[in-house]
Amino acid sequence: MVSVIKMKAAFYTLGCKTNQFETQALERLFSARGYLTVPFEEKADVYVINTCSVTAVADKKSRAAIRAAKKRAPGACIAVCGCYSEQVAENEIKACGADIVIGSADKSRLPGLAEEYLKTRSYTLPAPSGAFDFMPAGGLSTRTRALLKVQDGCRNFCTYCIIPFLRGELKSLPLSVAAGESARLEREGYREIVITGIEISSYGLDLEDKPTLSDLLDAVCTAAPDTRVRLGSLEPRTVTEEWAKKAASYKNLCPHFHLSLQSGCDKILRAMGRRYDTERFLLSCEILRKYFPGCAITTDIIVGFPGETEEDLVATLDFISRFKPAQAHIFPYSRRKGTRAYSMPAQLTAAQKAERAERAAAAAKKTREEYLKTLSGKTLSVLFEQEKEGFCVGHCREYIPVYVKGKGLKNEILSVTAQEPFKDGLFGIIKEN
Repeated sequence: MVSVIKMKAAFYTLGCKTNQFETQALERLFSARGYLTVPFEEKADVYVINTCSVTAVADKKSRAAIRAAKKRAPGACIAVCGCYSEQVAENEIKACGADIVIGSADKSRLPGLAEEYLKTRSYTLPAPSGAFDFMPAGGLSTRTRALLKVQDGCRNFCTYCIIPFLRGELKSLPLSVAAGESARLEREGYREIVITGIEISSYGLDLEDKPTLSDLLDAVCTAAPDTRVRLGSLEPRTVTEEWAKKAASYKNLCPHFHLSLQSGCDKILRAMGRRYDTERFLLSCEILRKYFPGCAITTDIIVGFPGETEEDLVATLDFISRFKPAQAHIFPYSRRKGTRAYSMPAQLTAAQKAERAERAAAAAKKTREEYLKTLSGKTLSVLFEQEKEGFCVGHCREYIPVYVKGKGLKNEILSVTAQEPFKDGLFGIIKEN
């Protein structure tokens, strides 16, 4: 019998959960063509680098990944896609070692383009279709958590953000397809589905019958009733009494909500072009805590925005202590050409932004510690995902890492009594049946 040597593909992902979903989907698409997925650090025939351009640091990491792949396997096909590809000229990316460059749209065409390049050392890039680029949900290496991309593009045009220019207009996955994908993921043994997109609060605005995020949530939770469902980042105004009351009726919806704040100072929110103020944000938190008692509310905060004074920063620090996030991701403002904020006066220095980020992170750490203490002694439903340093580690429905002593629990959902804060989450003990 003649053994068949499989071609190898390796993947590297930067940025948001949407990028993570797209890379998982690309793994499946390459696998369907007979490719074996290998770690990015190994030699491969094709390297796919799914880039991000939300910050200057992301740009730098994208370039480094391209150069590393080219050095590791000079004869391989280096395929680069994503937001960095939209932001930077093609010849500049190819100068780093890329062979194929496509943007954020139509990534599903990459396997065919890579095969064309390996055969001919050239490729023909079709014109963008303009439609939602449907890609299969679920990765190859696990049946634990699957990302389901339901939306792409953004029309908010916040003054600091380059993404609407790179991702383009809104495009949504039809409800029937989202329901079908959710049912398939449950049949395949996934224990959790994460609904993701660039701006999922805008879901359905481009579709003919104008379904809403609430309609989508109903479709997914109903199609996969035995699978945990988790929402991605929400625009705060999405949360209304009506929305939350309906959401609370789904027993498989996780009580974890990521509300994008960006600043706790109303002056800065206006300068950012955000469409809510801090009081509306607090109202969203109050509604969620009413219908989901004990839920985890997480957020993103940018510090060092142009024109931000010491008083503005203090307002943000005070607001963190008021709304008490379970976790806040802190980012120093990153200046991006093509955005309105790039040309705003009173730009802060890198040192000033770093110092402010440190203070905001300290404030966020305090509220996280407070939230973890509220979970001590409670029974949590934990989906175990990996083994690390003698512990089985997973996430509870509130998306807090939970550590227990043991092994062999991957993909199990078990009741765990939380004991105390531990590492980046909680230490717990599995409850006896």
